[in-house]
Amino acid sequence: MFEMALSALEIVFDPSRVVIVALGVIIGLSLGVIPGLSGIVGLSLLLPFTFDMDPFTALAFLVGLQAVVATSDTIPAVLFGVPGTVGSASTILDGHPMAKQGLAARAFGAAFSASLLGGLCGALFLALSIPILRPFILSFGSPELLAFCIFGLSLIGVLSGGNPLKGLAAAAVGLMIATVGEEPNTAIERWTFGSLYLLEGIPLVPLALGLFAIPEIAEMTIAGKAMRKEHGVTSTWGQLDGVKDTISNFSIVLRGSGIGSVLGAVPGIGAPVIPWIAYGHAMRTEKGASETFGKGDVRGVIASESSSNAKEGGALVSTIAFGVPATAAMALLLGAFLIHGLSPGPDMLTTRLDVTYTLVWTVALANVLGCGICFIFARQLAAIARIRVGVLAPVVLSIIFIGAFQATRQWGDIFALLGFGLLGWVMKRADWPRPPLLLGLVLGGLLERYMFISFQRYGADWLSRPIVIGVLLITAYSILKPFITDLIKRRRKKDMRYVIRFKPNSIDTTFWFNLAIIIFFLIAIVGSWQWDFGAKLVPQVIGWLGLFLVSWQLAATLWLRTESIDPAMTHGKSGSNIKNSDTPSELDHLSNSEIRRRTTGYFSWCLLTLTTALLIGLLPAILIFLISYLRIESKESWKMTLAVGLGSWSVSYLLFHQLLRVPWPASFIGDLMPGLRAIGATNLL
Repeated sequence: MFEMALSALEIVFDPSRVVIVALGVIIGLSLGVIPGLSGIVGLSLLLPFTFDMDPFTALAFLVGLQAVVATSDTIPAVLFGVPGTVGSASTILDGHPMAKQGLAARAFGAAFSASLLGGLCGALFLALSIPILRPFILSFGSPELLAFCIFGLSLIGVLSGGNPLKGLAAAAVGLMIATVGEEPNTAIERWTFGSLYLLEGIPLVPLALGLFAIPEIAEMTIAGKAMRKEHGVTSTWGQLDGVKDTISNFSIVLRGSGIGSVLGAVPGIGAPVIPWIAYGHAMRTEKGASETFGKGDVRGVIASESSSNAKEGGALVSTIAFGVPATAAMALLLGAFLIHGLSPGPDMLTTRLDVTYTLVWTVALANVLGCGICFIFARQLAAIARIRVGVLAPVVLSIIFIGAFQATRQWGDIFALLGFGLLGWVMKRADWPRPPLLLGLVLGGLLERYMFISFQRYGADWLSRPIVIGVLLITAYSILKPFITDLIKRRRKKDMRYVIRFKPNSIDTTFWFNLAIIIFFLIAIVGSWQWDFGAKLVPQVIGWLGLFLVSWQLAATLWLRTESIDPAMTHGKSGSNIKNSDTPSELDHLSNSEIRRRTTGYFSWCLLTLTTALLIGLLPAILIFLISYLRIESKESWKMTLAVGLGSWSVSYLLFHQLLRVPWPASFIGDLMPGLRAIGATNLL
């Protein structure tokens, strides 16, 4: 094995292959920066170009691309609160608040260095664990995967800020949304309303971009100011502070990398879930984390980023050793294996061990190159934060529109983006946490599938399996600990008491949102009542549970308040006034009427863009949106309007239309002009 490792090292560091790996790294970094894109897009695009390469070069090229997407997706997450990929959503919780505090450089330094160490740990895990973990991973069945999904749901408590009830209710909404589509066991269509788009469920990309990207850009636009003039990236010293943070919290890096590597090797866990698990673990185990996580704690960035990069090395384990891709990107990589005559399994651990170690060295080299490139250009990238919001917002919005469209490349992606964008904005204003909803959606389909298989095959005996018992015990501890801690804190506060008294000033945004969610669960319960047992089991259970949680929350909002036992200090205080949103608001200086007016204007622009796209096509509509917004809303000069509008649109045109050859759906005018379309005159329509 040692000789094979040295031989593979010589193969990878051949100058021509280093150039190929570097090219893959640059492409992967570029994809990570653009919201909505991922390594899957790059792999699918570049796979045909590897047909004439030798296996070592082809796989080094593709693995180099995939290994660093999780490094650069940090940039939009920190600067704008927009997840570059769904796996970077957890980085937003602390990375974006740090940027708002002028600590973007520190966040970058911590994220890039943690990503580098996590990627190297993932490569080491890949090198050492394949022979060891093979029998262990093969022992995983549906019961174990179901237990891991339940454990993932236990993170909701720590992702809910100061109110676990809202977090659990938000997760219930996500789980209910996950039931949309054709139920695989009974073939019953649930909540599809006759739409083919909804038949396979709501895609994750437009939902994630809607929940996080649209509200953050909305707040930046409505506030009328950029994120921060002094974002903190004026030299490399700020990034070095982040590197020092990573070194001083090396134990978090090791634990995050371990979580990412091990869970990344398990097919079915899902790449978007792993950073949340690492983040939740750090929040539970680090001293004082429950008070500072979500407010700009660098430890949250380190935990998320180290696990995000480490999972790529772990995902290669099951792909190489068992031929079972752990992620969709690994499925494409598996196709590359077969194209080049490589059979995953025992051969990769014996006769083709040189190829296996080539992948190990490639993962390590790609992470070093990716981290170095991000460090060198972080100052230029962070300078984006100095751009006026009137110029920056339309450009980012146009990228978000096109990025969301890459999910299924149907008009439904844009409708879903705006629908969940509005939901995310209302949740932000009502002080409801958004991460639990995303986590509920990610785990919902897996939970239902593994639950059905486990009960069908094992009955109740699945609960007696050793791994299941261990994971469920850890889950029970994770769920009960926040409530027990809260109970202890309340008992210690002997000068305060809870009283039940109606609060007339509680009829606010939070009240109306709670009421709307109650109606949502009631409709779900009634709508699924007549379905077959297999189709209605999860909707009924989640519906009643969500109804109970939100009703409890609404009752607490209306009636529960805290008062000081000392009459001289008595003052009513709502128990629901504790801020638990995932990102702080910058709209406190505006009146409610002004916020409503600006919110209406912002979403009107989004809706107008969608309407225009339906009429003439998405790319032409993006061009019209950019020029109109810059000139009318931002009141920029014609010189600036044309330079920014045409420049950013040209990049989108070249990337998506010319290079990626995106099959744009027909617009209304395009349908009316089939003759022109036939000769290519309405290609963009």
